[in-house]
Amino acid sequence: MAGRYEITDYGWSLIEDIVSPPQVMGRPRRDDRQMLNGIFWILCSGAKWRDLPERYGPWKTVYQRFRQWRDDGTFDALLSRLHLELREDGLMNLDTWMIDSTAIRATRAASGGGKKGGSGEPVDHALGRSRGGLTTKLHMVCDRNGYPLSFVLSPGHHADSSYFIPTMETIRLPSPQGRPRKRCQHIVADKGYDSDALRRYCDRYRMRPTIAYRRMHRKPRPGLPRIFDKVKYRQRNVIERCFGWLKEIRRLCTRYDKLASSFRAMVCLACIVRCLRADFSDKA
Repeated sequence: MAGRYEITDYGWSLIEDIVSPPQVMGRPRRDDRQMLNGIFWILCSGAKWRDLPERYGPWKTVYQRFRQWRDDGTFDALLSRLHLELREDGLMNLDTWMIDSTAIRATRAASGGGKKGGSGEPVDHALGRSRGGLTTKLHMVCDRNGYPLSFVLSPGHHADSSYFIPTMETIRLPSPQGRPRKRCQHIVADKGYDSDALRRYCDRYRMRPTIAYRRMHRKPRPGLPRIFDKVKYRQRNVIERCFGWLKEIRRLCTRYDKLASSFRAMVCLACIVRCLRADFSDKA
């Protein structure tokens, strides 16, 4: 019986081979499931690493394991595995996707990450100043069922439309057979993505954009006008509810991490928790 914030037996069976590979030699490792449960506790409670309960082991060991899995791509591999399970069980919608962004307030201590950056670390650490102070913007794509597919971090003062293409280009949904899925048939977005360049990008990859128009003067263009599907646009509330669920996780509603890579790992963990809540067909 799993405790609060801890992974269930069935969830562990899906990802055990990735998190806990067989050890050939060396000192015995602390239990990987115990370490992962400790990381989930930090994620959901929003507490400091030093406040980790003793039942998860030494906090320094759990933090070191978090850094190791953050840097070697373990968290991304876990999310890909769950995407594959969702596709195989028919729980993921490949027809309609939604894209949007949300601003996340950062604490004052999160601005002390230095200015040199690092290996794969942006110099600004995905922090920007806006009316609310230090903020990080989370750009995310989810399917019609509310499962997060991919995300990108940016400073809070950057425009949504400039991260439409970078976010879409990061989607790689694994398939049981063949190449990974990168595109959908319908993409839904709000007025922040109203751009002719983005619509041409969607046309190039045969995606039908359902993007609300801004109230602004437009030059007349040749050809038939684009049809705005109001019924399809009403489905955009799915990603708003997805953001609402993610921000109930305390480590995401406020950014405490100095490094963008650490905060990105926390977002990835939250997406993993969201996918683990799916009702898989072979669940015991």
